[in-house]
Amino acid sequence: MVGVALATTLLACGQSPSGAPPATLPPLESVVLELQHAPLERQLDGKIEAVNQGTVAAQTSGRITEILYDVNDFVPAGAVIVRIRATEQRAGLLQAEAGLREATAREIEARQRYDRVVVMFEKNLVAKSALDEAAANRDATKAQLAAARAALQSAREGVSYTEIRAPYAGIVTKRNVQLGETVAPGTPLMSGLSLQFLRVAVDVPQSIVERVRRIRKAAVYVDGRRVEATKLTVFPEASGASNTFRARLELPENATDLYPGMFVKVAFVIGEAERLLVPAAAVVDRGDVTAVYVIDATGRISLRQIRPGHRFDSKVEVLAGISAGERIATDPLAAMKRL
Repeated sequence: MVGVALATTLLACGQSPSGAPPATLPPLESVVLELQHAPLERQLDGKIEAVNQGTVAAQTSGRITEILYDVNDFVPAGAVIVRIRATEQRAGLLQAEAGLREATAREIEARQRYDRVVVMFEKNLVAKSALDEAAANRDATKAQLAAARAALQSAREGVSYTEIRAPYAGIVTKRNVQLGETVAPGTPLMSGLSLQFLRVAVDVPQSIVERVRRIRKAAVYVDGRRVEATKLTVFPEASGASNTFRARLELPENATDLYPGMFVKVAFVIGEAERLLVPAAAVVDRGDVTAVYVIDATGRISLRQIRPGHRFDSKVEVLAGISAGERIATDPLAAMKRL
């Protein structure tokens, strides 16, 4: 009992039982809020679309022998997606290769004969007509060799048409043929799109189009996340029906959680405005409540609900709940421990 009483007395005097002073908490980091210049934006509805999308068609006739990908499959760039029966095309390739070998042999023979005739002509052993004939034969075989090489290139191209490859990496959205089906040049085979490069199409009202063209800054808001556009293009012609200008916003490569067909909010920067911004790290989200820890003039800490607006880099706009000149804690966890 005496030990307990002694410990109680020491604590009352501000000392621990061992005689050491009580532990002091480190200073609480805080910031006084001020109005800051931030972009003034006009929000419009836009639709995401893929930059690379299209349908691959057959370039030769034949029967479908293999379909390697189906709807919703990811296809690497250059991968074979469909194979067509290539018996006729390969036979044509063999014939072209044989024709090239024959043309090569004839060209060599004609060139060598011409060289021999030149030597004989210089020794006055043959007439000029023989030299002309050898030269004509040499030139003819050269032309035949060039034609044989072109025929071989065409035959190889024909064989390559029997393997349809993906022009870019993407996802299959539609398959238009069945296994065993006979196709002709121009027959649609497979449709797809790439998620690597996306853009947003939006109609801009005439009232702000000049400011949009001058400033050329825009962003897309998706689930509270701001995605800056890498490029903004405004079409030079207005739509007669709506009196709006078509605009396209290029998005960063491989933008996450964005897919063609989605509707998003597009914010065009049309000027500047003063906004009350707080550090994003100071904001606390508890269910449906968004709040910050406010420190009053006496140092008392309280949790106050706020209504957040848009996010600008590492800061969040506050629309209501707090005013400029008030101080907030920048470390919510440390502030909570002092309540």
